[in-house]
Amino acid sequence: MYRKYFKRPLDFILSLIAIIVLSPVFIIIAILVRIKLGSPVIFKQERPGLNEKIFTMYKFRTMTDERDENGELLPDSKRLTKFGRMLRSTSLDELPELFNILKGDMSFVGPRPLLVEYLPLYNEQQRRRHEVRPGLTGYAQVNGRNAISWEEKFVYDVEYVDKLSFLLDIKIIIYTILKVFKREGINSETAATMEPFKGSFNAEDRL
Repeated sequence: MYRKYFKRPLDFILSLIAIIVLSPVFIIIAILVRIKLGSPVIFKQERPGLNEKIFTMYKFRTMTDERDENGELLPDSKRLTKFGRMLRSTSLDELPELFNILKGDMSFVGPRPLLVEYLPLYNEQQRRRHEVRPGLTGYAQVNGRNAISWEEKFVYDVEYVDKLSFLLDIKIIIYTILKVFKREGINSETAATMEPFKGSFNAEDRL
């Protein structure tokens, strides 16, 4: 009942309240990003959401546009500045995702939205992570974040899909707040913090 009737209305109401209350923080961070990292202030990227529907996810920019002599972007680790690392470690770069929650692209709690290019790499079990809206935080994020393997993350994602409840969401939110204050890991899906997912197919998945 919570999944069907209450989760989405709660997401809408709480995200609207959060955007209003945190509007001064949005403005301050936007100004600092513009000064330290340049324009655009908001990083946009397509991600798969509920039922693998593609949406545009918003974040505060955390990297520069530095390029090599051939005009190619430098690796993420080279473009991620000290200021950008601070935004990530405190999860402040994720604040614009509140607008994704307001729009219905995301939820406060759910599997993190990953890259579109990973879609063909999932096996059938891993693909179940898209049976719910992706989240600002998730079950995998409070059980290791970037310290666990991709396969372990997907196990937690699917476990969340199966166990989704109001109490579980509250528990994940509380644990997330504690981890943010402790700065345990960086909530990001780039090569600067974790190797890209390359698939975990078995023989049966290839048939």
